[in-house]
Amino acid sequence: MRRVLTAARMRAADQAAESRFGMPSPLLMENAGRWLADAARELGTTGSRYVVVCGPGNNGGDGLVAARFLHISGLRVTLVLVGDRAKLTPESQRNLHALEPYGLHLPQPLGEVEARAGDVVVDALFGTGLTRAPAGEFAEAIQHMLCWRAAGAKVVAADLPSGLHTDTGEPFTPCVEADLTVTFGFHKQGQVLEPGATLCGELRCVDIGIPPEAVTPQEGRELYFVEESDARGAIAPRRSDTHKGSYGHVLVVAGSHGKSGAAAMSALGALRGGAGLVTVATRSEVVESVLGHAPEVMGWPLERQGPLGLADLEPLLEAAEKKDVLVIGPGIPRGDETVKLLGELLSRVEVPTVLDADALNAVATDLEVLRRAKGPLVLTPHPGEMSRLTGVPTKDLQKARVEVARDFACTHEVTLVLKGARTLIAHHDGTVFINPTGNPGMATGGMGDVLSGVLGALLGQGLKLPEAAWTAVYAHGLAADLMVARRGRLGLIATDVAKGMCNVWTRWNR
Repeated sequence: MRRVLTAARMRAADQAAESRFGMPSPLLMENAGRWLADAARELGTTGSRYVVVCGPGNNGGDGLVAARFLHISGLRVTLVLVGDRAKLTPESQRNLHALEPYGLHLPQPLGEVEARAGDVVVDALFGTGLTRAPAGEFAEAIQHMLCWRAAGAKVVAADLPSGLHTDTGEPFTPCVEADLTVTFGFHKQGQVLEPGATLCGELRCVDIGIPPEAVTPQEGRELYFVEESDARGAIAPRRSDTHKGSYGHVLVVAGSHGKSGAAAMSALGALRGGAGLVTVATRSEVVESVLGHAPEVMGWPLERQGPLGLADLEPLLEAAEKKDVLVIGPGIPRGDETVKLLGELLSRVEVPTVLDADALNAVATDLEVLRRAKGPLVLTPHPGEMSRLTGVPTKDLQKARVEVARDFACTHEVTLVLKGARTLIAHHDGTVFINPTGNPGMATGGMGDVLSGVLGALLGQGLKLPEAAWTAVYAHGLAADLMVARRGRLGLIATDVAKGMCNVWTRWNR
């Protein structure tokens, strides 16, 4: 699992690498430039020209080193230096002078340079730490790079596409869009959050010599990027001497008239997630409809009519006996007493519980019920539901997803799965995990219902939080990605993803 840093922590790690571990800044720059040149060569073809656009900071120094290595390789290199040469950092000055013995042409005026299809542009204008929109000749340089890419040139960015905010992933205007971003040492927050993740293109993290120990731990503030090996390793292969009781019994409290499909999809998610047994507690009139989707599911009729309320408490407590995990919310009939019911139920049930959909909308009216829970809680809101839980407008929430998710999880002592592009998993100890899987084809109804079932299944199989949460989110998104690779994004539906979980387990030999 990769640690993700803010700009401030990255600067501190750079300084510690030199002061505590003896890795001088010139050597780190040399290593970064070599990796950058290697990446640029990969994007090029026979006859490509390499346009290296450098700023005055150390990011520009990385570009100057890359220009040297490209030139030594016998490639055609055009160098563009943006900004006042007198303001180059000492390391960048040294690397500019180091080009002279190789006969590399002096930096060319920006207006005299063109890049076409087949050429490669190295964006070394800005690195980490940009906090305002580029202006003047820097904005002009970015506009040129955008035009060159539109004409067919490939762009490789040094550490971060110029114009992208390092910490938020939000682009300033203008901002480079890269085909490949080479990040040095560690992932940066803006590279792994949208829209920055898209603007980075392929993201490649390379080792330039900064030891992991150079990063000072921040308890309660760590951010990690989940990789496939992490999720695969969380699920142990099955022993041959096991049975259905070995893999958990999931109780899904879901569904109502007109929304039986929500209960069915959550149950299917639990089955495809590997649960040994799945029971759905729902209004009696929709039980048969739910069971019609999968004969493996068992039904628990709730005989009353109308919204879930306190009168349903005893039947639900009876249903929850000997269950290993509860999933509550998809398609439930919500009313004035639903939050009171949830408060009473959570205060008496000690197993892990996943709250989704209308269960979230119910607890949003009284968040104190979360503190009454005896068992571990996982909340799985989409941005609209998260806005109702926090009172933060969706637009503002989307600009500060990490902070909002972390604060909520810590305040209410829950694990929070904030769904969306680059779903976040925030644990109540302050750790946040970023999930890279999933795609726009998932923007359709029922995806969250399936996820809640998969998450319930993994909890029922004994995975602990937050591991169960980020593993479920990764596997669910990967199932969608594998289905899209075969069938395309358009028309992907939630039951496709439930079925596609089998492709994940096959890939992972589980």
